[in-house]
Amino acid sequence: MALIKSISGIRGTIGGKVGENLTPLDTVKFAAAYGMWLKKSTKKKNLTVILGRDARISGKIVSGLVGDTLISLGIKVVDIGLSTTPTVEIAVQLDEADGGIIITASHNPKQWNALKLLNHKGEFLTAADGEEVLNIAKNEAFVFAEIDDLGVFRKKKHYINRHINEVLNLDLVAIEAIKKAKFKVVVDAVNSTGGIAIPALLEKLGVECVELYCEPNGEFPHNPEPLKEHLTDISKLVVKENADLGIVVDPDVDRLALICEDGSMFGEEYTLVACADYVLGKTKGNTVSNLSSSKALKDITEKHGGNYTASAVGEVNVVAQMKATNAIIGGEGNGGIIYPESHYGRDSLVGVALFLSHLAESKISCKELRNSYPNYYMSKNKIQLTPQINVNEVLEKMASNYKNEDVLTIDGVKINFDNEWVHLRKSNTEPIIRIYTESISQKSADELAARFIKEIKSIL
Repeated sequence: MALIKSISGIRGTIGGKVGENLTPLDTVKFAAAYGMWLKKSTKKKNLTVILGRDARISGKIVSGLVGDTLISLGIKVVDIGLSTTPTVEIAVQLDEADGGIIITASHNPKQWNALKLLNHKGEFLTAADGEEVLNIAKNEAFVFAEIDDLGVFRKKKHYINRHINEVLNLDLVAIEAIKKAKFKVVVDAVNSTGGIAIPALLEKLGVECVELYCEPNGEFPHNPEPLKEHLTDISKLVVKENADLGIVVDPDVDRLALICEDGSMFGEEYTLVACADYVLGKTKGNTVSNLSSSKALKDITEKHGGNYTASAVGEVNVVAQMKATNAIIGGEGNGGIIYPESHYGRDSLVGVALFLSHLAESKISCKELRNSYPNYYMSKNKIQLTPQINVNEVLEKMASNYKNEDVLTIDGVKINFDNEWVHLRKSNTEPIIRIYTESISQKSADELAARFIKEIKSIL
């Protein structure tokens, strides 16, 4: 179906033809390219790579291919098994490894899988480093180890527990306040590794946990992207259980969505807003989110006396901007929280701990907390792409059509109007054009999106 090579890693559908899907041959080729890049960039003889995976059905196969390929290059592989993306990121730091690979396609459906590539800091590769990996793969510039120089394979357990302990040791996690609040929470982990990590974290925080889809078997019970239309089951269960809130994570646990006590969405855009509000209330500083994220973060940051800046979409871009501006918290409007006191990676465990700390200390309900923030409404749409479509030409045409408005082109095209905006860009993870809009009412946001979809289709 598709093979996508980008700063988000190597992502594709299982099965099909070599070069067009994530087949075993493609998996080996890109794993080998990463290994060669690591050897070249570190200039070290003895290298260690942390390997982890989410629970999707193809994970064990892909992980095995990746591990054996790295061993064939003479690299030591530490396999931490079923894990989360942020857990692997932290494992790279804790073990002082040279890199890491997470086998996950994040929010994509079960037919997808991917290789997310990390450097020695446990952070995603820069665009330049990623391009070098792709060039090595394209040229098949591989040199494998001879028999006496093969790498070794080692399994290591309990890294999720170590990750949880790292979260609990953060200064701003109000453990006693959370325990005193006696929260009851419903968790939807879409039958992936969040079903291991989130309930275990909540147990340590003294939170009663009602589990929904928490068996890590890879059989996603609904579309795994944590959007409102996919979360009807947990919305109903939160009300039925008289819970204080619902927690939803995607398959690799780097996106966090929340459900209010009445079953309504807190809004994935507002996960970062709430966590930033809490952190900024304790520590003065700056924030960063990407161009597709809500204006609400800017409002909250300025309310606390900080400066807000926007980056191109993609975790690596957000992290780079956070470092450049000394931001104390940032992330993406898809529910991704990046808190440098922990590490430079989107982390739902950190997000859960910060949000519950905020809720416990505020002593108000989840719904009341949501109502305390500025109300903006987003519409998130997409147009499916075919190989014949020249996306760059389409976006250039749209930018030209609106040249008299406030137009940003650092990542696709973002057009700012007086009380609303639209962001048009080619996805890094799917063969689509994303059309995100935000306005002061849902009707206005939807109408703005419909207008731009119509204009794009007329160009196509």
